[in-house]
Amino acid sequence: MGTFLDACWLYLITHFSDFQLACLGSFFLHESVFFLSGLPFIFLERGGYLSKYKIQTKNNTPAAQEKCITRLLLYHFGVNLPVMIFSYPVFRYMGMQSSLPLPSWKVILPQLLFYFILEDFVFYWGHRVLHTKWMYKHVHSVHHEYATPFGLTSEYAHPVEILFLGFATILGPAITGPHLLTLWLWMVLRVLETVEAHCGYHFPWSLSNMVPLYGGADFHDYHHRLLYTKSGNYSSTFIYMDRIFGTDKGYRKLKELKNTGSEVGKKQM
Repeated sequence: MGTFLDACWLYLITHFSDFQLACLGSFFLHESVFFLSGLPFIFLERGGYLSKYKIQTKNNTPAAQEKCITRLLLYHFGVNLPVMIFSYPVFRYMGMQSSLPLPSWKVILPQLLFYFILEDFVFYWGHRVLHTKWMYKHVHSVHHEYATPFGLTSEYAHPVEILFLGFATILGPAITGPHLLTLWLWMVLRVLETVEAHCGYHFPWSLSNMVPLYGGADFHDYHHRLLYTKSGNYSSTFIYMDRIFGTDKGYRKLKELKNTGSEVGKKQM
């Protein structure tokens, strides 16, 4: 993996215990990546920057944005951190380690691919359960308070939902017992993906324009702005489950209508 990374990792494992790295280190890494990637979208929305790429014209009020941040800090320290602490023995039992040597990319990449596939499958069904009448009313409606999502709303949810859908994210690593480095890479990728999916902007450089079956912001924004019984688009990262079960038909039809309208407009010009 490279001598520099090895040296950095050696410093970590000689100055901190496995527990500190796996729990407190993971929490610090999560918070850093989450807020550093999510906060810029608040400033973009408030300042009206790059507005031509904004999916919805409606903006959230500063009060609504501040409420989101306050609740997030409460949930992160009150739910996420305890979960990381109490799940540590499980990961250790399943074989997670933090020692040298670091795993090669030949080990890391297949594990990450497995995590994405499994997470998409489990998340899809869990998300559909959350859109049943009782679960939506009492649990999932909290997340849908923001019909116009921005990056940080990705983790704004009822504590029950945090545990319920969080299971989809940690299931893969819990099964394979990866190296801590792999776990951290998986966490960073998932955080960046879910922040981007809720960012409210569809850029020319968005991954959904380049990676087949990648959902992205435009796909998930549609889910937020429709009634819970008709929204569809339940997938997490890749949208193969929605495609298989036809729960993205409304979204695809809307895209077709928009594309047809664009083509007609070009011909008239």
